[in-house]
Amino acid sequence: MDLRRLTSFLAVAEEGHFGKAAERLFRSPASVTAHIKQLEHDLGAQLLDRAPVRLTPAGERFVGHARSLLAALDAAIEDVADAPSERTLRVGVMSNGSAELTPAAVQAFQRACPEVSVEFVALDFTEHVSALVQHRVDVAFVRPAPEDERIAVDVVTTERRIIVVPASWELADAPAVRLDDVLELPFISLPEHTPRQFSDYLYFADALGGLSPNRSRSHAVTPHEVLTTAAAGRGAGSALESFQRYYPWPGTVCIPVIDAPPDHSVLATRADDRNPAVRKFRSLTTSLARDLGPRLRLA
Repeated sequence: MDLRRLTSFLAVAEEGHFGKAAERLFRSPASVTAHIKQLEHDLGAQLLDRAPVRLTPAGERFVGHARSLLAALDAAIEDVADAPSERTLRVGVMSNGSAELTPAAVQAFQRACPEVSVEFVALDFTEHVSALVQHRVDVAFVRPAPEDERIAVDVVTTERRIIVVPASWELADAPAVRLDDVLELPFISLPEHTPRQFSDYLYFADALGGLSPNRSRSHAVTPHEVLTTAAAGRGAGSALESFQRYYPWPGTVCIPVIDAPPDHSVLATRADDRNPAVRKFRSLTTSLARDLGPRLRLA
């Protein structure tokens, strides 16, 4: 069905006048009249009385369908326009990503694939799997490594663990701490929908031996929220060592946890993604991780 016939019909139905409908649509009255006649022929029913102009019973029934058809078309056009293009790569970055490797990988990709634009998407602590699964990003620099069959993972940095504490706490004067010194600290709380892997990472769950962490009343899902909360003396956070290079924050102190096992930042992608841009980005990133490894592995 010619959509122009639908728009002409709706315009006449709403204006109650063929000439006004033609003006509204920037069409000639003759073309609007022809559209209505052809639509009535296609449907086998008269939709409009002509003198005066008004909807017939068939027209009353059809006008709702016509509006629905055009609304569905508009929705389809908008949906397609919002769909990701293989000429755009959406890079999710949690916190400071994979330290210096993140910008190095993006720059290498842009040199290798100048025809593909890169968009950055900031991820909070609850999104290191969901952003990929929901197709909001194409690749993601996250931590810790997701354990999910839908996600492919490449370890790209290995770093020492640190805690982030208020500068006002007595512990802030220590040059380094051990796990026994920090497990009972009031760690900043995470939302209930945070993936278990991330909360286990944040709270040093392995060292707790199944015990529940001590959580403060303050919640956070971004580094800025962690730092603001810590600066106010309301709780501690944990991170990888590169965090302190990217987030120096008044009122907070980062302290190495010398007996905590090193942890990783990773490049995560959808396991079934065949987008050539994703494959190229993954290949370049893992190559850079090997080449820059001695500088980026801080453990």
